[in-house]
Amino acid sequence: MKKQLTLVAVLVAAIAALPACATKSYVKKSVADVDTQVDALSRQVDETREKTRVMDGRLMEVDKTAQSAQASADRAHTAANAAESKADAAALKADAVDKASKRLVYTVVLSEDQGNFAFGKSVLPDSAKARLDELAAKIKADPQGAFFEIEGHTDAVGSKAYNEKLGMQRAEVVKRYLYESHQIPLHRMNVISFGAEKPVAPNQTKDGRAQNRRVVIKVLV
Repeated sequence: MKKQLTLVAVLVAAIAALPACATKSYVKKSVADVDTQVDALSRQVDETREKTRVMDGRLMEVDKTAQSAQASADRAHTAANAAESKADAAALKADAVDKASKRLVYTVVLSEDQGNFAFGKSVLPDSAKARLDELAAKIKADPQGAFFEIEGHTDAVGSKAYNEKLGMQRAEVVKRYLYESHQIPLHRMNVISFGAEKPVAPNQTKDGRAQNRRVVIKVLV
């Protein structure tokens, strides 16, 4: 009887111990799984950090290359501007030398007393266009690199500023006509306004004022 009770006690103890052992084993396995996942995540984090470091290095290299390229482009742009300025200066100097070496061959005057520019107007009349057509025909018949000096003049009526502006408008309309109708190169024409500064007749008379309202075209070759 005593042996039977002892055996029962052992069996009960064994049965009682079974769940505890099973629980400990499950916990150990779970912990091991978590540790494995943590290790994997740690490796991923390390790999990501390394990739980020490498990427940062590449970005820095790209940035340095871009800055170097921009600096080179800026230098090239500055050099191009300087070259263009020198070319413009050389062209102006060449034109000045060319002009200085020319001589006046003839002069055309477009004035109101000849049926041309009216009082306070800068519109080019048909009679003036006809005279300009004759002038262009002469130049084309004997082209020698002609240069045109176009002067705008007014009478003494009105302010100095107004007359200078009107004189320039008259000179410009002649230049535009020669360019558009006869393809005279723009760099071969120079315009200037004298306003009322250079009268050819007294401004006290109607006829005198009509003569002063004029455009003078000087042809040099």
